[in-house]
Amino acid sequence: MRELASSFAAAASATAAAAAAAVVALRGWWNDVNESPQWQDGAFFSLAAAYALVSAVALIQLIRIQRRVPELGWTTQKIFHLMNFLVNGVRALVFAFHVHVFLLRTKVYKLVLLDLPGLLFFSTYTLLVLFWAEIYHQARSLPTDKLRPAYIAVNSIIYVVQVCIWIYLGINDNTAVELASKIFIVAVSFVALLGFSVYGGRLFFLLRRFPIESKGRQKKLYEVGTVTAICVTCFLIRCVVVALSAFDPDVSLEVLDHPILDLFYYTLAEILPSALVLFVLRKLPPKRVSAQYHPIN
Repeated sequence: MRELASSFAAAASATAAAAAAAVVALRGWWNDVNESPQWQDGAFFSLAAAYALVSAVALIQLIRIQRRVPELGWTTQKIFHLMNFLVNGVRALVFAFHVHVFLLRTKVYKLVLLDLPGLLFFSTYTLLVLFWAEIYHQARSLPTDKLRPAYIAVNSIIYVVQVCIWIYLGINDNTAVELASKIFIVAVSFVALLGFSVYGGRLFFLLRRFPIESKGRQKKLYEVGTVTAICVTCFLIRCVVVALSAFDPDVSLEVLDHPILDLFYYTLAEILPSALVLFVLRKLPPKRVSAQYHPIN
C-alpha cells in the first residue's frame, strides 16, 4: 500500500510539474506573440481590412437604398447605413495606422482616436432602438413625440461628458479620471444593452401576438429577435472587457502589445455584429412610398 501511495504521489508530482512547465511555456509564447511586430501588424492590419470591408458593404447598401427610393430623403434606414459606413471607415483608418496611433506621445489623442468610434457605434445602433421604440409606441397607441428628443438628448449628454473628460485629460493626465472615462464607457454600453433588451423584447413579444397568418410576421420576428440578440451580446462583451481593462493592465485595449486581445475584442464587439446586422437588415424598401419609412426631420 505504501508503494502504491508513493507511486500515486510521484505521478501526481510529475503531472503537476508538467502542467506548470506547460503554463510557463504558454506564457512565454503569449509574451513573444504580444511583443512581435509581425503579430502586431498582422492583427491590426486584419482588423483594418475587416472594418474597411464592412464599411464598403454599408456604403453599397446605402447607395442601393438611395437609388431605390430617392424621393424619401434621409430615412432612419439611410442614416443607419451612413453611420455604419463612417464608424467602420474611421476604425479601418485607425488600425491601418496603428503604429502611429498607439505610440502617440500625448495619451489623450490616442484615447480620442480609439474611443470616439465606440461612441459613434453606440449612436448608430441605438438608432435602431429609437426606430423600434417608435414602432412599438405607434402599435400601442402611445405618444411618440418625446422619443426622438430623448435619443438626441441622451447622445448629446454622452458626447458632452466624454469631451469634457478628454479636455481634462489633455490638461492633466490623471489616472483616476482615465479610470472614470472607462467606467463611463461601460455605463454607456449598458444603456445600449438595456435599450435593446427593453424595446427589442417588447417589439418581439408584440409581434408574436399578431395572428400567424399576418403578412411578414415571421420575417419581422426573425429580424427583431436576431438583431436584439446580436446587439445585446456585443454590448455585453463591451461592458465586461472594458470593465476588466479599467482595473487590469493585462487586459488593456489601448496598447500596441496586446494584438490578439484587440483582434478578438473588436471582432466580437463590433465587426461581426455590424456584418450580421447589415446582413439581417439587407432588404431594400419598396419602391412605392410607404408609411414605414419616414424621413428624419
